[in-house]
Amino acid sequence: MKTIVIINLILSIVFTICYFYQAVYIFVGLFKKTYDVKGKKNHRYAVIVSARNESKVIGNLIKSIRNQTYPAELIDIFVVADNCTDNTAEIARQAGAVVYERFNDELVGKGYALDWIFKKIKEKHSDKKYEAFIIFDADNVLDPHFIEEMNKTFDSGYRVITSYRNSKNFGENWITAGYSLWFLREARYLNNSRMQLGTSCAISGTGFLVSAEIIEETGGWIHHLLTEDIEFTTDNIIKGEIIGYCANAVVYDEQPSKFSQSYYQRMRWAKGFYQVFRKYGKGLVKGVFRGSFPCYDMLMTIMPAMLITFLSIAINIVAIPVGIINNSPYIRLLLMTLGQTLLTFYMMFFAIGAITAITEWKQIYCSAWKKIKYLFTFPIFMLTYVPISISALFHKVEWRQIHHSVSKTLEEIHSEVPIDKQ
Repeated sequence: MKTIVIINLILSIVFTICYFYQAVYIFVGLFKKTYDVKGKKNHRYAVIVSARNESKVIGNLIKSIRNQTYPAELIDIFVVADNCTDNTAEIARQAGAVVYERFNDELVGKGYALDWIFKKIKEKHSDKKYEAFIIFDADNVLDPHFIEEMNKTFDSGYRVITSYRNSKNFGENWITAGYSLWFLREARYLNNSRMQLGTSCAISGTGFLVSAEIIEETGGWIHHLLTEDIEFTTDNIIKGEIIGYCANAVVYDEQPSKFSQSYYQRMRWAKGFYQVFRKYGKGLVKGVFRGSFPCYDMLMTIMPAMLITFLSIAINIVAIPVGIINNSPYIRLLLMTLGQTLLTFYMMFFAIGAITAITEWKQIYCSAWKKIKYLFTFPIFMLTYVPISISALFHKVEWRQIHHSVSKTLEEIHSEVPIDKQ
């Protein structure tokens, strides 16, 4: 039993050492002003949307792209209707997008769809000489200044840029609020702080820009693991690319409201992180030994942090009954350690959620009561990641579509109207 106590102490020390720098990020995000740049030149962009049976939401996204303050003649919208069985393609065309329909039930996933549409654009639209591509999911809605702000950061020299990821349905339930707080925290207290400190940020699934130079250098989109965004980020960081962040470019994203959907989505993310770690871990470690902090930061991001928490909890849960049977004098200490681990986990994420909610209060579009109420469920949402991360170790996980049904314009998001589920 004494060995178990020592193991608990070691795990606690390891966790603190590995992730203490993220506490520094919080202080940077709190006290340093948002990084701002001035753009001098307007560049030409192709907006890319990968959509699979997204007829309920894609119209609002295209409308928000067409309502941008950026010069319309410098923006073209391309939609890849990927294995659609509904009228997504028809709605996108009517809304003003160039639509290509893809049918492939073997190469399934967003990464394959992106690679396919990039090749179509090169084949049929090379005369447009796009300087960068901006990637969205079909359920997104954009702030009117999104592309204008992204252009400033692109013009300052960054070849990959991520944006401020907000939510369309924060106040729907504890699950959507959990996602939303996590992404707001990622924007303000990870990517914003990274940008302030001059290190590399990380793209997060949607609302990001990638230079046409990078797509040309790699021959398309070559990242096809379950988390193609994290794979893309990791690969570029290993190559020495510094990914930028634009705090003033806001994209609104729909979050899953059912736990079953959330379970499978986060299972895919967890499995994808393991895949990225297995494929790129060696390269990141080499980067760390070369003195690359972005490599260390990304290594800590994809390392199974939840497994350390699970290991600590599991060790104590197993050791306590064994200790009772053997009448161990360390039972009280083990019980205290288990309780302390759970309490520390809860309080840590409550504090993260509270800091995020307070500083981003005006960016969260729901009632004040819901903003406060869901602070208490946020740690529980994060705790559910622990069994999901464990399950992902032992199960085969494949890409599965998350159905979107929250049809809201930007005006409806800002006015907090009831969610329209058609």
